[in-house]
Amino acid sequence: MPDTKTPTNETKVTKSEEQWRRELTPMQYAVLREKATERPFSGEYEHDHRAGTYVCAGCGNVLFESDAKFDSGCGWPSFTQPAVESHIDEETDQSHGMIRTEVLCSKCSGHLGHVFPDGPGPTGLRYCINSAALKLDPK
Repeated sequence: MPDTKTPTNETKVTKSEEQWRRELTPMQYAVLREKATERPFSGEYEHDHRAGTYVCAGCGNVLFESDAKFDSGCGWPSFTQPAVESHIDEETDQSHGMIRTEVLCSKCSGHLGHVFPDGPGPTGLRYCINSAALKLDPK
């Protein structure tokens, strides 16, 4: 049976900028479509400890599970791994005089945040994600 959660070219979400602006809050639009970053410690999910699944605020793609979330102290929700590897795309980001790995939703290409190699086990990764890019589907 095929994995119905894994996006294919047919399931890519493409919308006009006008559609995105209508459907997203101004902060969601700035983060997801313009690659902005919310202020540290200001996001809705920074200190949220409810169990559930975090999905993309732009398209509903499953991104992270609450059991992979940890308090990194960095000011943004942090996760050790994505819920489904193929739901996350990574690109090199050389903005702001730094070289980082940008994390994007594989379904709508929305900017989520960045991943760093300074997280806890078992992956050693820290997916540092903007709350505005996420919606929590509580268990």
